[in-house]
Amino acid sequence: MKFCENFDPEKDIPSLSGKIILITGGTAGVGKATILALAKHGPDHIYFTGRNARSAEEVVNEVATASPRVKTTFVQCDLSSLASVNEAAKQLRLQRLDVLIANAGIKAETPALSKNGYEVHFATHHLGHALFIKHLLPIMLQTAQQPGADVRIVLVTSLGYRLHPNEGIVFNDLKTPQEGLGFNGWRAYGQSKLANVLYAVEVSRRYPEITSVSVHPGVVGTDMVANLSFVQRAIIYVTNLGRILTPEEGAYNQLWAATHKKEDIVNGEFYEPVGKPGRRDKLSKDQNVAKKLWEWTEAQLAAV
Repeated sequence: MKFCENFDPEKDIPSLSGKIILITGGTAGVGKATILALAKHGPDHIYFTGRNARSAEEVVNEVATASPRVKTTFVQCDLSSLASVNEAAKQLRLQRLDVLIANAGIKAETPALSKNGYEVHFATHHLGHALFIKHLLPIMLQTAQQPGADVRIVLVTSLGYRLHPNEGIVFNDLKTPQEGLGFNGWRAYGQSKLANVLYAVEVSRRYPEITSVSVHPGVVGTDMVANLSFVQRAIIYVTNLGRILTPEEGAYNQLWAATHKKEDIVNGEFYEPVGKPGRRDKLSKDQNVAKKLWEWTEAQLAAV
């Protein structure tokens, strides 16, 4: 399979001088690859979150070696815990923010609840990132008012969003482990990834001065896949034979969305690798579901 023949991060990412960038889940895999690729183009500062401080130190050292002029700061954060997100946001103390890449994720965990009592996929992929966005929106809107600003939010989703339940998002069951959704966590995973697509649409509608998109990275051979059961790994590898990407390749689509010229990007769109408008089902285009998700999310976060 010829991959990304029209996008080369080395050549196609412009100078990022003056940019402040934040990436969630940056200690390994696609997140780490994204940081290293962006650092080569000279942003002023890259902030990144994760749970593993030792892995984070390795990322900081790699950036310092390859791109010594770029500052990096690690902020420990568990996206499934709203208290952890609140604490991480307080530590940032940003004066501007040009790009937020919501990359952190989990895949097909067994049914479980987060520390706050939400289904764990939904807590990690949607609610934790939504709280981060809520904290960061004021500084991003302020940045967007500055001359020449180009402020972006990139929500990393998956074509797996199409595994969502027939209802799309089962709002009444989001505070249960959702065992009844079946298929060993994949339905819950799809539901949470549908939320990413819908949330990008709704953020773009409410805050058009910020370019907000969702992206599918492709099927990437990271630890998220390696840690699945044998049967789950077999399904992924057999159905994607010849299409499993390295973390560096898996970073291409979010790198494109974060750096490509703004006039070529449709605000609120869902993109497949690389930069191609993605295949969306009816529910992922439903404005009423997007609005309901926004209102449900605001109600949950109001109590945090």
